[in-house]
Amino acid sequence: MSRKRATLKEVAERAGVSIATVSNVFSGRKPVNDDLREKVEQAAKDLSFQIDRAASQLKSGKARVVGVLVPDLDDTFFTSLISRVEVMALKDGYDVIVASSRDDKQLEESRLQTLLGWRPSGIIAVPCSDTVPAALAGEVGHLPTVLVDRVIPQSAAADTVTIDNFEAGEIAGRYLVEMGHSDIVLAASHLDIAPIRERVRGATSVVQKMIGREPVAIALGSNAERGAEIFAHWLERHPLPSAVFALTNVTTLAVLTALARQRIDIPDQVSIIGFDDYTWMSARKTALTAIRQPVDEIAHLAWERLQKRMMGDVSAPAPSILNTSLQVRDSTRRLVPSPVEELRKGAEEQVADTPDKAEERPNSIH
Repeated sequence: MSRKRATLKEVAERAGVSIATVSNVFSGRKPVNDDLREKVEQAAKDLSFQIDRAASQLKSGKARVVGVLVPDLDDTFFTSLISRVEVMALKDGYDVIVASSRDDKQLEESRLQTLLGWRPSGIIAVPCSDTVPAALAGEVGHLPTVLVDRVIPQSAAADTVTIDNFEAGEIAGRYLVEMGHSDIVLAASHLDIAPIRERVRGATSVVQKMIGREPVAIALGSNAERGAEIFAHWLERHPLPSAVFALTNVTTLAVLTALARQRIDIPDQVSIIGFDDYTWMSARKTALTAIRQPVDEIAHLAWERLQKRMMGDVSAPAPSILNTSLQVRDSTRRLVPSPVEELRKGAEEQVADTPDKAEERPNSIH
């Protein structure tokens, strides 16, 4: 015979508090002091009490649940984002349901329908393409929604939180040129995704402007192992570049794996700039120079915007664009002379070799 589930009333009686206090502890609707919270949580544990989410949802019309949709749970950036959102959501009394689209548009629509079936209070979504999924686009204006990362802020109908991807590309490209590199490869994931295109555009723009050459962009996909195979195959058919800028943490792993398998030394043979700057990047024997995304601030702003929407804010959608920074370590080395120095020297020599027109002019006075 199965044991009857404990009720809020039984938990309240065991903890010596009101039913309202128990409800506030588990719903987060009102603050409860630490002593009472501990009593309620201990009583619930003793009674194996579990919140009846379905009943709560029927009463309120919405669950105190937020959905988080990301393209890939194998990508450290997305799992880091989820982890930080979960902490803030829990603090504010919300549960989080996570779904992954596996970078597949059809699966993305299916997963969104499942999330929406919970009638969540709000959704934070990283679309798997530049296009807002139809299931989510139909909810914009009705369901609090924040779009993060893979989004074009200017065309979004919801709040967005992104980085300045063009600037991130510029920072890396400028640094490599200043370090003397001209033969540069951009290791992208998917060139049809807006943030990646902008990183490529930023790096290409600054390198072209500084030395009159363009980096080579290679699409390695969003799987590190497959990306390593693609990059290794590319290396077999092309001269070794002097530097690689990997545009995501996944392509950073792919490039490092391919170079390690071919016993190519970093930075003696190839300089590397990675992306996202996680702990493992500085824990290596050759610590990686990397573009750092402010993941804490991205998560904080996304949750802050979602919370305001869930509390009734109906102001116009607002874009939040954050800046990245370059963390310089051991994986990049200076080449001498640099292409910038060579161009400057060439220009100076050209000026020096140009005859003074005043000297060439015939003397008109006899």
